[in-house]
Formats: sequence, C-alpha cells, structure tokens
Amino acid sequence: MERSASPPRKYEEYAYVLDYVTRGKSTTVRGREGIIITAIGEDRLTLLEVLGMPNTTFDIGERIYIGKEGRTKIMSVLGKLEFSKISAAAQSELRNVVNQIVANNEKRFVDYINHAQPLTPRIHALDLIPGIGKTYMKAILDEREKQPFVDFNDLQNRVGLKEPMKQIADRIMDEITGEVKVTLFVKK
Repeated sequence: MERSASPPRKYEEYAYVLDYVTRGKSTTVRGREGIIITAIGEDRLTLLEVLGMPNTTFDIGERIYIGKEGRTKIMSVLGKLEFSKISAAAQSELRNVVNQIVANNEKRFVDYINHAQPLTPRIHALDLIPGIGKTYMKAILDEREKQPFVDFNDLQNRVGLKEPMKQIADRIMDEITGEVKVTLFVKK
C-alpha cells in the first residue's frame, strides 16, 4: 500500500535561551532529565523545551543551534511549550529576546510589511499590528506601491509610524501569550 507523501515539516534551526535548569525534569517528555532549556525558535517563534548536552553552559538570550545536523550544545528538542507553562524567569526574559529576534531579522519583518495582504474584505493583516490603524495602513500601502521599504527607518521616515520594530514585537508577544486568535508571525 502506497503512502502519500506529506509536506516536509518545518523545523527550527536556531533558538534563543529564555531560561534553563541544570538539573531539571522535562515537562514535555516523561523521564527526560538534565539541562532543561526553555527557548524561543527564531523562525517560527514557538516556545520550545530543549535538552542541553551534559557539562555545557548556556546564557540567557544566547542564540543556540537546534537544527537536525551538527548540534554542539543540544541533545534534542523535546517539544513545544505553552506560554502559561514556562517559568516566570522565562516569561520576564521573553520581551527582550523577541526584541532581539525582530532586530536581528529586520529584513524578514520589513518584507512582511511590504507584502502583507488583506485577511478578509474588511481586515488587512497590517490592521492587526498594534499602532497601525487605518491611517498608517493606507500610508503604508500607498508608499510600498511606489517603492518597497528597505528597513524600519525607511518605514518610519516615509510613513511616520513610530517604532515599527516595537509594534511588531508587541504583536509577536500578543501571539505568544495567546492574547489574539489570528497569528501573523508565530507558527503553532
């Protein structure tokens, strides 16, 4: 009997450390113990539980490689976590790390603004980003038609939107914490 090929699953390559316990027990995989790390994936922005290799050290905010081949500090990705299940320390670090991810991946988020489309006849994806109301949305759509935005400064200068990086980080935080139903950036 032939099995139909399912689309390849997208895995994170990198994640940022939010918190870790050197002698911890996994909350996602029963019986797994060791260096238990709470991290956020760089690409899909999902909260992850990761098992560190014995005798390795980690820093809060550190970018770690969690891809399939050639891991040096990570034994395995144990599973996804819900925001409500992560430690208070991880929750308090999350904002800083999300800001760091948005800053480090500026082109990706500016490209999103350059290509965002309506979600329904009445709601545009840009509408869902805090700080972008109808006025800014119209200005963004008009300006990007003339020429795509090159970076956050270009967006701020041409449209007047203050702190676009913060607006995107705010939206990501709302998506991670479950404050909103529709996700633009976080892949569950």
